[in-house]
Amino acid sequence: MGAEGTRPEPELSTRSGLRALGEVACRYRAGEIAPEELPMIAAEALAAGLDTPTLCELAGWPRNADTRDIRDLFERALAESGIDLPDRGLARCHALRRMAARLLDGELTPADLATDDWWETEVQTEEERSFVVLIPQCDCCIEYTLGLDQRAWAAQLHDAARALTLSPQLQPGC
Repeated sequence: MGAEGTRPEPELSTRSGLRALGEVACRYRAGEIAPEELPMIAAEALAAGLDTPTLCELAGWPRNADTRDIRDLFERALAESGIDLPDRGLARCHALRRMAARLLDGELTPADLATDDWWETEVQTEEERSFVVLIPQCDCCIEYTLGLDQRAWAAQLHDAARALTLSPQLQPGC
């Protein structure tokens, strides 16, 4: 990095931008980022020092463009940047870890977890399995399956989230 008050060296900025775009690719693949957000993300990647023709094109697109076209451009921009779109299963496992961390940080409530099909996620570790089995299939299932014992469930969920966030990842990535 340059001296205080100066811009970072271009190579460092580009590596940082690639790392950030790689994480975006993982979050996109896991369904955490909507296609309409991708043009702004492309503009941010350009500002971080990445520069590919398709990234430039995507950065100029409106949010309300056809989502299929946005997806195609984003995936081409990733390829031009040398970033592979991760396997959906791997991306979902990393998303599961991020979700567990957000629960522990208080950004999510236990009931917030019942908003997706996490119970269908192919888990790879015992920690992932222990966390996933505690996530109800839908928010109406929370009261139906747990009844009045929601405090005990929330405590178990927090314990499983803590174990998951502290466990090593089998497949590094996102």
